[in-house]
Amino acid sequence: MEMHPGSLFINPHELYYLRMQRSRDRMERKNMDEQNQCQRKLRVCVATCNRADYSKLAPIMCGIKSHPDEFELEVVVLGSHLIDDYGNTFRMIEQDDFDISSKLHTIVRGEDEAAMVESVGLALVKLPDVLQRLRPDILVVHGDRFDALALATAAALMNIRILHLEGGEVSGTIDDSIRHAISKLAHYHACCTRTAEQHLIAMCEDHSRILLAGCPSYDKLLSTSRREDYMDVIKSWLGDNVQDHDYIVALQHPVTTDIQHSIKIYGLMLDALISFNKKTLILFPNIDAGSKEMVRVMRKKGIEQHPNFRAVKHIPFEQFIQLVCHAGCMIGNSSCGVREAGAFGTPVINLGSRQTGRETGENVLHVRDADSQNKIYHALELQFGKRYPCSKIYGDGNAVPRILKFLRTIDLDEPLQKTFCFPPVKESISQDIDHILETQTALAVDLGGTNLRVAIVCQRGRILKKYVQPNPKTFQARMKLLLKLCADATRDAVGLNCRLLGVGVSTGGRVNPQEGVVLHSTKLIQEWSSVDLRTPISDALHLPVWVDNDGNCAALAEKKFGQGKGVENFVTVITGTGIGGGIIHQNELVHGSTFCAAELGHIVVSLDGPECSCGSRGCVEAFASGMALQREAKRLHDEEQLKVEGMDMKLAEPITAAHLISAAKLGNSRAEAVLNKASTALGMGIVNILHMMNPSMVILSGILASYYQAPVQNIILEKALVSAQNIKVVESHLEEPALLGAASMVLDYATRRIY
Repeated sequence: MEMHPGSLFINPHELYYLRMQRSRDRMERKNMDEQNQCQRKLRVCVATCNRADYSKLAPIMCGIKSHPDEFELEVVVLGSHLIDDYGNTFRMIEQDDFDISSKLHTIVRGEDEAAMVESVGLALVKLPDVLQRLRPDILVVHGDRFDALALATAAALMNIRILHLEGGEVSGTIDDSIRHAISKLAHYHACCTRTAEQHLIAMCEDHSRILLAGCPSYDKLLSTSRREDYMDVIKSWLGDNVQDHDYIVALQHPVTTDIQHSIKIYGLMLDALISFNKKTLILFPNIDAGSKEMVRVMRKKGIEQHPNFRAVKHIPFEQFIQLVCHAGCMIGNSSCGVREAGAFGTPVINLGSRQTGRETGENVLHVRDADSQNKIYHALELQFGKRYPCSKIYGDGNAVPRILKFLRTIDLDEPLQKTFCFPPVKESISQDIDHILETQTALAVDLGGTNLRVAIVCQRGRILKKYVQPNPKTFQARMKLLLKLCADATRDAVGLNCRLLGVGVSTGGRVNPQEGVVLHSTKLIQEWSSVDLRTPISDALHLPVWVDNDGNCAALAEKKFGQGKGVENFVTVITGTGIGGGIIHQNELVHGSTFCAAELGHIVVSLDGPECSCGSRGCVEAFASGMALQREAKRLHDEEQLKVEGMDMKLAEPITAAHLISAAKLGNSRAEAVLNKASTALGMGIVNILHMMNPSMVILSGILASYYQAPVQNIILEKALVSAQNIKVVESHLEEPALLGAASMVLDYATRRIY
């Protein structure tokens, strides 16, 4: 074939292989692009507007920065951070070694409603350029400030995913509307409490995009609050003459929906503090409308020159939590009072309507209608110098790891458009998604005469993990072992995906549950009188602690998990080594004026009966307890009248109540007589209870319950008044009443206090 000059001939086979090579090259490039996409870091932009939200965002920023192979951190600073009157707090961000990607001056001065609106508008004008330049994959926004609303609005309109921190909470002011508006704009949520999570679900947010993380500030707060140099911090702010727990921290912000009233409350608070005559560290209010007038009130009263006051614009968070931790009281309406202060048990007086909607620990005293100086002064008298159980309603110190884990699961290929889960709202929260949901649990402790037991118990009464050790004989060894087992359980709870709500302690003896103190012990537990259990456990675990005796705990266990569920009036009788119990009357546990109600084992049924461990004679316990039956079994054995044909008794085996019961079942008349007397004594004691309390049910618990149930029912039919003869005696089905009762104190406790 003749070819023209310049023409090109390609063999068909060569053309085929050339096309195949090009196809392979395209596939390789596509695979490399996909691999690069998979390995690409998640670009996270954290925007902070003021000193308060930085305390929550800084731990997250540190966590992101510590994983440079996974995340790329961009920091945007705006709002009051850049204002001299509020401390130029952007400098502390730089001191924390964060590179600030952009500083935006967004505050229009004026400190009134119009200035707040203009500030939002100015932020919306400036933010698009910054977000377009940074191009973040996700924007982290905190809380309920008007600056944050501008951030969320800009990001949502620019198709940037938003993670909102601390949504779903209720504080009782205009902040609620802003917070909920941001939640509706956000794609993902990291909330602090179970209630907040339920609020977000009720707002139709997708449950799979809600993380119950806890408050990030608790991660730093719980790890640094007990520093040894705390007195140096206190003295640096309040002077050398101040003492631990002998000063006040005051922080009051304006309520923008009622500015004049909040200014009035501020003046009354200052008057009360002046009259109370204690060293006071007072922080300037935030930049909300009304703050300028509040500062005028403070200066008019000469607070900045007053010898008892130190007025400051800003305190570094690490030092601020030291000051709150060791304060005699905190007063005002800052969220710190209802959130962070609870972790230390610091007494708090919350003034006015701000924060009244939030969940609080028992350390918070609300003065909603703070209309007089005397009322605030009286609140100071009630609260100053007290210490309350530590509360971890808002966090357990593990929020940042949860949030980082949550960020890793975000799929950027998912559709950006939000979907809403409209009613009916999901009621079940027991999904198996470890980074979204955790099981609410209690740490239960049972201090028995033989063993010391600790367990993690869920809300349905299931024991997830149990620790058992012999109960030491000395106080020091016992407390050391108790705290060790509790610390072990706390660590294991994280691995079990459990959130510990508090610690419940069941112990023998007479207990003051209000103070968490064992008043008088039984002879079975030595060195166990006048023992404060609440304080050392709460201090070690940073959890609230409840304490009661084992009989009362058994009654609480039956009320929540056992035969007493739904029963308004019943009595629980423990038939074990001793005889004890608890009384539930009108759905409440009866303690008595000196905490010795329901000492059922010490009801006297015979004036000349055997001596009891309490020192009296003829008590029910002296006849019917396991110790009493063991004593009688040994007596019969020593008289060689215990063993009968068919009994399996080894020569060196210790004699117990079980041998007495076995002998009676095999026809030993002497053993039968002992057990009949014991059953009669227990039955008569219970008849006395029926005639005094008139419960609708008697629940027998303990190792002897199955034996005593029928005889006691017969004694009631014979001896009780006609109107009480039909009251049923039932046997408990609970295997661990003491542990379950201790757990129920935690799981059922309501912490809200209102003044």
